[in-house]
Amino acid sequence: MFTAPDSPYLVAADEPFDSAAAPTAPPDDTAQKKVLKKRLAEAVERLSELQHILYAHDHHAVLLIFQALDAAGKDSTIRAVLSGVNPAGCQVFSFKAPSAQELDHDFLWRCAMRLPERGRIGVFNRSYYEEVLVVRVHPRHLASQKLPKDCLDPESLWQERFESIRDLERHLARNGTVVLKFFLNVSKQEQRRRFLSRLEEPEKNWKYSQQDVEERQHWDAYQQAYSEMLPATSRPWAPWYAIPADHKPFMRLTVAEILLGSLESLDVAYPQVTDEQRERFDAMRGMLG
Repeated sequence: MFTAPDSPYLVAADEPFDSAAAPTAPPDDTAQKKVLKKRLAEAVERLSELQHILYAHDHHAVLLIFQALDAAGKDSTIRAVLSGVNPAGCQVFSFKAPSAQELDHDFLWRCAMRLPERGRIGVFNRSYYEEVLVVRVHPRHLASQKLPKDCLDPESLWQERFESIRDLERHLARNGTVVLKFFLNVSKQEQRRRFLSRLEEPEKNWKYSQQDVEERQHWDAYQQAYSEMLPATSRPWAPWYAIPADHKPFMRLTVAEILLGSLESLDVAYPQVTDEQRERFDAMRGMLG
């Protein structure tokens, strides 16, 4: 079963984690932006090669989950890291507020319906983790989930959801899916700067959301929710990485290198051609003239 590559940003399972104290900026010795961008381009090229092999081998799937506070850079990171991947081998799903149909199922259902097939890379821009983040910060959302009263015990609800998530991800890992989870950790000051740029720069006005700004008022509650959720659901076969998000080139490269290291650790290769198939090749050459 897949085991997570090491990283200074790996969240250890069941060990204390303070989201508010985790780094949001890269190390002081980080290379210049142009160097980071060059390294990212090289990583993207290699990812493209490995994705072709993953697709041809057809025994593993990869699931990338991105969670973050607003304006941390989820969309741009997904775009930058997967820019060289064949669209036929990649699926990206963004999860917004659940629909009426989705609310008639358990909280994992809508994401489980969109898991990647073998040979493909699936990306969840937000995920079932919203159910232990947004819903925990705003428990009024539980009312629309139509849960029986005995399932709403606040003393056990969140721990039971953590358990359900761990069970799902272990099941996926046992069946060949590589699960990598990235918490893009942006500082409150940088989030403010990015929100202001959305107001002040015309080409970014479309990104502005009053709801995003209003959610900022719950900053401390989200930090607490992340601090509990990350170590409770980070496991060697489905790790969380808390990536500093104030510096986008560093963040993107870090995500790409973790993904690259994970793919390189898999025992995947192009399918071997048998002698019988080679004989058929010779026959096909003759038919082609």
